[in-house]
Amino acid sequence: MQHNPGFLHLVEQARQRVKECTAAEVQARLVRGDPFHFIDVREDHEFWIDHAAGARHMGKGIIERDIETVIPNKQASIVLYCGGGYRSVLVADALQQMGYTNVVSMDGGIKAWREAGYLLEKDKSI
Repeated sequence: MQHNPGFLHLVEQARQRVKECTAAEVQARLVRGDPFHFIDVREDHEFWIDHAAGARHMGKGIIERDIETVIPNKQASIVLYCGGGYRSVLVADALQQMGYTNVVSMDGGIKAWREAGYLLEKDKSI
């Protein structure tokens, strides 16, 4: 997908303020059983197609509204991902502005997860 320059600029600005990790690092945390919230911030229809095994869905359009109810502990470990690692950077930046201190964006998003061959799930509600 070709992204617009204004969007890319916004993401690059946010990227300077957030931490990122690789899909391999997230997979290692899952294998070790590390406690963290693994959140897919893509659109509903993207999540329904497939998502990283163990991920919970909170789309970019609602996460800022609902995060404090779902994860009230602002020190909780949170890993976010999207399609390619752009939207999750923006969400990580927003959550940090809301006071969350342990938020990471997975670089490469679900694309990197798929390319690595990690386990995927489909939404069971459809």
